[in-house]
Amino acid sequence: MTNRPVALVTGATRGIGRAIAVELSSTHRILVGGRDAARTGKLVAELDDAAPFVCDLADEGAVAAACIGIGRLDVLVHSAGIGRSNDIGLASRALWREVFETNVFAVADLTRLLLPALEVVRGIVVVINSGAGFFSSPGGGVYAGSKFALRALTDALREEMRGKVRVCSVHPGRTDTDMQRELQAAMGNEHYDGSRYVSPGSVAAAVRLAVDTPDNATIEQLSIRPSIS
Repeated sequence: MTNRPVALVTGATRGIGRAIAVELSSTHRILVGGRDAARTGKLVAELDDAAPFVCDLADEGAVAAACIGIGRLDVLVHSAGIGRSNDIGLASRALWREVFETNVFAVADLTRLLLPALEVVRGIVVVINSGAGFFSSPGGGVYAGSKFALRALTDALREEMRGKVRVCSVHPGRTDTDMQRELQAAMGNEHYDGSRYVSPGSVAAAVRLAVDTPDNATIEQLSIRPSIS
């Protein structure tokens, strides 16, 4: 088991991140990223070959400390994120900071710290973005703004590391997760039907495709939408 390639998945304790961790666990040692030690430990126990990566990604010092013990790293999947937003006229500076801290700054910082390890093995960075990385809507400007910025970060990283580390940006549409349930409830949708949305497993399958593509090619961007309108 210890000779397996290593994948760190942030936000791995639920939703898309969990599905990705489970999918990659058949071939990789998984570093299970999460803020809650108990939930992280539970998934570690369920996987064949895994270890915890526990820290608050918004805490710069905690992230740096958590990275110290990482030696080999073949895959870095950024799945952690928050979906808070508001009308521009109502969004406080604190909200902007909170959303960008997790959705952009933490991604940039963690990537910076782990690029040397990834470069040694010509690894891959997979960034779970959103359909909101391409368009915004009323009330969604804060969240979309962070995802637009994340797409810019990913595009720049891809060119900076071309030939050294592959970089893939994955843009799921509405996905059947806790975040989606909360969003639909806030919109007044009392009859949530998860079958109308992309499953987390489908997003994980797209990540698998990007990871398994031979290293002489890069899947640079994937857009995933529900089949049902």
